[in-house]
Amino acid sequence: MGRRNTRNLNMPPCMHPRTQRSGKVYYYMYTKDKPRKEIPLGPDFILALKKYAELNIVVEVIANATFSDVEKRYLVEAVPKLAASSARMYRSDIKHLLAAFSEAPLAQIKPMHIRQFLDDRADKPTTANRCKRVFSTMWNHARGWGYTDLPNPCEGIQGHSLPKRTVYITDAVFEAVWGHAGAPLRDAMDLAYLTGQRPADALKMTESDIIGGYLVVTQEKTKQPLRIKVVGELAALIERIKARKATRSIVTAALLVNAHGKRLTGPALRSQFDAAKKLAAEKNPELLPEIKKFWFYDLRAKAADDTSDQHGDQAASDLLGHDSVRTTQRHYLRRGKIVEPTR
Repeated sequence: MGRRNTRNLNMPPCMHPRTQRSGKVYYYMYTKDKPRKEIPLGPDFILALKKYAELNIVVEVIANATFSDVEKRYLVEAVPKLAASSARMYRSDIKHLLAAFSEAPLAQIKPMHIRQFLDDRADKPTTANRCKRVFSTMWNHARGWGYTDLPNPCEGIQGHSLPKRTVYITDAVFEAVWGHAGAPLRDAMDLAYLTGQRPADALKMTESDIIGGYLVVTQEKTKQPLRIKVVGELAALIERIKARKATRSIVTAALLVNAHGKRLTGPALRSQFDAAKKLAAEKNPELLPEIKKFWFYDLRAKAADDTSDQHGDQAASDLLGHDSVRTTQRHYLRRGKIVEPTR
């Protein structure tokens, strides 16, 4: 029979206090796995007990952890830290992963199962590849949490080969759709193109973001900060937007507003864009194939290509907020370099 504990009787097993040099008491919990780890619970006793209860559940499931166990914790701890658009995509992809792995013990998931997952979804290669990346990220979190110490089963498994998107939106196609758009969509198209930002970032821009002659942007996806000079066509566009907003009784700081003066939403933008494309295709049958291929997101690539032609690849990369010009070249520059003939 082991020696009975006579200290910290007000605490559950494996929990103990420690007095810091400052005199403040912090609480910790030892895990039962080997090598034993010490997890800080904080200085507040009640909150420490709460965290202990949450973590103790985790410790108990580690021995036979399943993919579902990882999914539950990942949705609570990791997904909320992502950008809103990324979080929505991750939740959607995780549903596909749950359908395949759900109660599968982590110890039994092998590289061959990842390969099979990809092969079973060969008809949706983009989604399959994205799900594989999410699975890999979740597995790495599981290793950090102590759910498994096995190598990532995605390692060495190649995803589907995907062709690079090569669609370049010509001025003719842009003007055809713009010409059949209402004022809110015209403003959105112009703002997205002139700033080179993602649709979600364009929708978030406000008059308050214009500071000292710059449009200050913090990209939702990467948190990359940018200061875009408010000059030329962008300055004229912002004045046009302000003039239109001034005719509405509703006051909002957003740059992109609907016909009533309220902030323009993502669903409304998509609906208006699809309607304008349909009208443009009907009125410009010679441009039908190109108009059908036009995605609103392509305006970011058009901004990159047009900026590159005028000022070089680095300027395009800076506008898009990329840390590396290679990212811009690989994913956004679609027209090819301008070169001189031999003679």
